[in-house]
Amino acid sequence: MLNIAIDGYMGSGKTSISKKLAEALHIKLLDTGAIFRGIACAWLDLGNPEISEENIHTFMQKIHVAIKFIDNHQHVFVNHKDYTSQLRTEQVSQLASKLSAFSETRTQYEQIARKFVKENDCIVEGRDIGSSLLPNATVKLFLDATPETRAKRRWLQLQEKGEQTTLEEVLKDLQERDYRDSHREIAPLKIMPDSYYIDSTNLTEEQAFSACLQIVLQHIKQEQ
Repeated sequence: MLNIAIDGYMGSGKTSISKKLAEALHIKLLDTGAIFRGIACAWLDLGNPEISEENIHTFMQKIHVAIKFIDNHQHVFVNHKDYTSQLRTEQVSQLASKLSAFSETRTQYEQIARKFVKENDCIVEGRDIGSSLLPNATVKLFLDATPETRAKRRWLQLQEKGEQTTLEEVLKDLQERDYRDSHREIAPLKIMPDSYYIDSTNLTEEQAFSACLQIVLQHIKQEQ
């Protein structure tokens, strides 16, 4: 089974590169962050209650999360509601990061993800893939860029969506999320010794994709 783990910080290019790799290799892509984002959307629909162990426990007992591929695109359903179109706002992004630190939300995510990788040749994108979910992945990639570069990319994305914010605010939120993701007690974001590190600061998206593709193809060739 071909399982490719792609980890990295927000704005490093891992989402777009993961999509391109999946298309080039003709395999499925699992965006694990979308699972947490779907949970965050359902949390907001409840009125955005205070984040606490007790509230998380009650909430997770009442929801069912499912991933479905429709026309080869991943959709996230929570209690049969499709939240896919709501996943990419900054509010959802920040909330998903906070909720992902709790063991009960991670248990739900891991059940979905582990079933998926057992059944599919796939790319799995996230923040704890190579370190926790797929420690024995065929290939591990870790994408990064300077915080300033990543913040600018994210800010431009938000501008295109019509979300009003400043570059300074985006950089501050990004740095806070970087810290949360890399310092949480459960499955923190970290680069593994057997990961290939790609710094995309001075690379175009196409250059970064090409570098990742060459690494993956070389590993596939060695496996044959």
